[in-house]
Amino acid sequence: MSPATLYQSFIDGLLQTSALEFIAVLAGIASVWFSKKEQVLVYPVGLINTTIFVYISIKGHLLGEASVNIYYTVMSIYGWWLWTRKNDQQQIIVRIQFSTRKELLHQLLFFGSFYAVLYTALYFSQASFAPGAIPWADALSSAAAYTGMWLMAKKKVESWYWWIATNICSIPLYFVKGYVFTSVQFVVLLVLAIAGLIEWRKKAQAV
Repeated sequence: MSPATLYQSFIDGLLQTSALEFIAVLAGIASVWFSKKEQVLVYPVGLINTTIFVYISIKGHLLGEASVNIYYTVMSIYGWWLWTRKNDQQQIIVRIQFSTRKELLHQLLFFGSFYAVLYTALYFSQASFAPGAIPWADALSSAAAYTGMWLMAKKKVESWYWWIATNICSIPLYFVKGYVFTSVQFVVLLVLAIAGLIEWRKKAQAV
């Protein structure tokens, strides 16, 4: 694809962006900004994004991404509760911290398990009723997102590495499906994820 064709596809995609996708993208960017700042608003704002993207992902035959957004919705409620828990001294219990070696191993196993399950499910769904699915890319992006969301609820610094991987995979994945504005969202989220990683690492090191 030539630069001119790519640019024209980008412009055409922006012009075709629905109001629903526009709202979801803005909510998604705001949600990541709040998570970077360790503000609990990440979850209620994120719920707006995830519920809309369940519909968008199914419509675009991105079934792995649809499952991710359903998972996001459930984990947002869990994370909202976890981030607001306080001890007897009214101090927030869950704090930003690095993962132990054992936890890192668990994270890799978590990712690998979800990738295997999602890839298999997407492979067979592609043949049956979702010919537009891209199994390996969708599974990679989705499994990384599953892992990142789980770790973010626990305020683990490593969650940002998984978000970075998710965003890198999602940029071309949504672009080729015609969701250009959503693809642009993931470019912004990639920048925010890198900034979030830097900020959370500083907070964890200061403890």
